[in-house]
Amino acid sequence: MTAVADLAALQRRTVRVLVAGQILGGLGIGSTLAIGAVLAAQISGSDAWSGSAATLSTLGAAAAAIPLARLAQRLGRRPALATGVLAAAAGAVITVIAAGFESFPLLLVGFGLLGVGTAVNLQSRFAATDVASPQRRGRDLSIVVWSTTIGAVLGPNLFGPGELVAEAFGMPPLTGSFAIAVLAQVTAAVVYLVGLRPDPYVVSQDRQRAQDLVDSTEAERNGPAEPHTESQTRDLASAAARSRALLVFAIGSIAISHAVMVSVMAMTPVHLTQMGSSLTIVGLTISLHIAGMYALSPLFGWLSDRVGRIRTILIGQGMFVVALVLVALGAESPTLVTVGLIFLGLGWSAATVSGSAFVADLVTGPARTRIQGRTDLIMSLSGAAGGALAGPVLALIGYAGLSWAAGLLVLIVIAAAGIVARAPNRPVSVDQLAE
Repeated sequence: MTAVADLAALQRRTVRVLVAGQILGGLGIGSTLAIGAVLAAQISGSDAWSGSAATLSTLGAAAAAIPLARLAQRLGRRPALATGVLAAAAGAVITVIAAGFESFPLLLVGFGLLGVGTAVNLQSRFAATDVASPQRRGRDLSIVVWSTTIGAVLGPNLFGPGELVAEAFGMPPLTGSFAIAVLAQVTAAVVYLVGLRPDPYVVSQDRQRAQDLVDSTEAERNGPAEPHTESQTRDLASAAARSRALLVFAIGSIAISHAVMVSVMAMTPVHLTQMGSSLTIVGLTISLHIAGMYALSPLFGWLSDRVGRIRTILIGQGMFVVALVLVALGAESPTLVTVGLIFLGLGWSAATVSGSAFVADLVTGPARTRIQGRTDLIMSLSGAAGGALAGPVLALIGYAGLSWAAGLLVLIVIAAAGIVARAPNRPVSVDQLAE
């Protein structure tokens, strides 16, 4: 009982530390998306490059996913998360230097390193599941996802305070908020290094090894196991195949849901601007969309624990359907587009929270961080692909057509859920899957 209580206390502390780190780290991400686009257009001399901030940040997150996961596997979550946010802090410093020298290539390097902060945010949600009980895994993960809201909302609003900082220290225009981000990221590194003691991943692996030792001792005590019959061998192979199918579905649902969200969201400001909507309306629409992405994530975490991972993923796809129908049929109405974007964020939240909890359920053992890193890599690349393809699709078939095209991806997830729904939720042999 004492060990269980100690583990519960460690989990509560871990979630609190991760929430604090997410809030601090999110400031840099918010600054990149909001002010980075303006800075990129200013230094490059062309509005065509304004999207480079988001693009390089996404690619930076994708590039860092596997290395950070491997670092966590070798040394634990503390050094992995701290290293990630310090890399993001270095990106903010490089961004300020690039602005001072008006060097666009150097600015792109800075944006790429800032994207490592996004990889840290993604890994943090899995860190929340290391020692979580299966009954609370989805809720604990969702609380960490929810905390991203604070940094994402505060980051874009650092422009005013950032200008005061830039003026006080003689920094280039638009760079003051990145200086604030440096301080926030360094503070986040300290929070991770000091707060995550003992390291939740190390504790989880120590517990796994202890359990394996107990199982091995019990097996030796019982004597050599009888060989499996041909029927039992077939059943084991079938169970392993079903488990792999579940893992592929979990990762695929996260990736496809992310691509759907990014593709429509990225083109919404362009569409609304072409319709003559003011920047205030555009900003409000995106803000409400971001609120949809994060504000209700604890609800979806609770749902995934109560009604199941696949059902909650399907709830997310249902919200996607509502969103895409509203956006497609109401493409000429800013109000309907805004409501559609809110449902788009809610659908992403349900699918991402439940899908991530599903991955944490299915993958156990020392290689779990590698699978989690690959999940984050695939998710980031899917988002980058969705954003990149959305522009040409918008040009070819319009905003409504883009929404219908995204709906085809939603149908893929729904169909896949129907196929795997009857498969048992069983741990996967990560030693086989990680190779």
